[in-house]
Amino acid sequence: MKEVIKKSIVVKIAGDSGDGIQLIGNQLTKIAAISGNDLSTFPDFPAEIRAPQGTKAGVSGFQIQFGSIEIDTPGDDLDVLIALNVAAYSNHISQLKKDGIIIIDSNGFDAKNIKLAHVSENFMNEFLMLPNEKYEIPITELTKKALENIDLDAKEKDRCKNMFVLGLIFWLFEKDVKELDHLLQEKFALHPTILEANLICLKTGYHYGDTVELFSARYKVEPANFEPGIYRNIMGNQATAYGLMAAAAILKRPLFYASYPITPASEILHELVKYKKEGVQTFQAEDEIAAAMAAIGAVFGGSLGVTCTSGPGMDLKSEAIGLAVSMEIPLIIIDVQRAGLSTGMPTKTEQSDLLMSMYGRHGECPLPIIAAYAPEDCFEKAILAVKIAFEYNTPVIFLSDGFIANSSAPWKIPTLEKFKIEVPEIKGTNFFDRDLQSRRSFVPFGNVVESYRIGGLEKDFKSGNISYDGANHSKMVAARAAKVNAVSDLFPNLKVEGKREKKDIAIIGWGSTYGSIKHARKELALIDIEIDHIHFELLFPFSKDTEFILRQYKKIIVCELNNGQLLKVIREKYLIDAIGLNKVEGTPFYTEEIVNFAKMQL
Repeated sequence: MKEVIKKSIVVKIAGDSGDGIQLIGNQLTKIAAISGNDLSTFPDFPAEIRAPQGTKAGVSGFQIQFGSIEIDTPGDDLDVLIALNVAAYSNHISQLKKDGIIIIDSNGFDAKNIKLAHVSENFMNEFLMLPNEKYEIPITELTKKALENIDLDAKEKDRCKNMFVLGLIFWLFEKDVKELDHLLQEKFALHPTILEANLICLKTGYHYGDTVELFSARYKVEPANFEPGIYRNIMGNQATAYGLMAAAAILKRPLFYASYPITPASEILHELVKYKKEGVQTFQAEDEIAAAMAAIGAVFGGSLGVTCTSGPGMDLKSEAIGLAVSMEIPLIIIDVQRAGLSTGMPTKTEQSDLLMSMYGRHGECPLPIIAAYAPEDCFEKAILAVKIAFEYNTPVIFLSDGFIANSSAPWKIPTLEKFKIEVPEIKGTNFFDRDLQSRRSFVPFGNVVESYRIGGLEKDFKSGNISYDGANHSKMVAARAAKVNAVSDLFPNLKVEGKREKKDIAIIGWGSTYGSIKHARKELALIDIEIDHIHFELLFPFSKDTEFILRQYKKIIVCELNNGQLLKVIREKYLIDAIGLNKVEGTPFYTEEIVNFAKMQL
């Protein structure tokens, strides 16, 4: 059998939501990372806890691109599609390359599954006519046969077919199946029978590939060249949790995290709960309002107070956020965006909360907004949010999204020495006495030297007492705005990739569009089309040189997963006739979409 060396491979595994697809994907991701591959993933699953079995709405998918080269995205077209039923195949076959490989569980392609997926009666004939390299394997049947002597019921045995698939994948891509043993032993340590069954199926799938002589080739991906350091694979929500804990350690304050469960933000709470012994305090509130108010209370108690949610929860937290702005306290608000409106598509990604973050509060209520651009970036952005909050004594909104939250990437573990948070010292005898440009420090409860009145009513600029004077209110509005605008001092320069002398086209992005735009630049360069990529990390206020940079380009494309929210702000603020490339389908941009749009602008 021949061995084919590949620079990168894009694989999608798809099946019913009860088939353990995400487990397969996560384990493959861990082993690809251990093997030294660069990678990017895209988990995609239904919103329902148990979606209708066998239907297209119930399909769960996991896409991964791993390689020996720099990987920017989970990939557009698939080299390999593994479909465990008709619905999974039907949903994703259009992504498969013309020379791609399709592997199916033939037990999931029976008349019942064809009916549930609502496909053509000629479905199997159409499948057989595909020009792709096709492999029909009775995965469910082989799994049950491998577990004949294991004391599990039929349903539990059926669940183990995902391990058969994983073993087959390991064989096909020359991954060491032994590397997975200890990971499974950790996961199923309390369930020895299930552990035994999973290990049997894993090895059965591996040996099936090795012995049946069904495949024409095996595929090998060499390790990528990373800069020296200690790496681990990390998901966006994990990285956010670790960043918050790191910031608390830098501040030497306890971390208090309050939230109400909501997809896709809940995993941050799940991660932080594990660190109770390290002093992390977590609070699952009865609602979003209570979570925000509890975090505000924790701030006054001297903690690093954080509250987290997704779109619908931001609506409910808005009054509490306004209170925190009025009291000028360092509160962290994390919004892991998802497709809306209302409850929308809870498990799908979108960037549609930008305008709400900017304007979704009553009164003149500005606050800084930052956005992470990749899973591994969530660690540093969480620390940055805390730095801004404490150095400028203001609430900060940190935007992530469903794609970043659930996807994975290699992360070089940093040392905390590189991060600095300088909390302003208390100066003078009157805590409120300051000029319009100065920041003031924050005084938690119990301070015997300084005290001030709290609450949402307007305060006197000098004394901090309640004031209804119009001129004073105007002065306080200006003071709060000046403090927030001063955050741009931390971001003097926009992040620009390219910087060509001839400024024809720039693509602007923010958040999770980073990888897709970066890869599109590479693809366009291959056909001698050079464009610049400008990525916004500070979304309010903008970096100081924003207008200067943008006015250098003849044409600007704003690429975002909404209907043009950053585009609207840029056009309104700078009167620049930018063009929007927008997508609201619950999925990230494909590189091809950006490449084709850029070509049309030439």
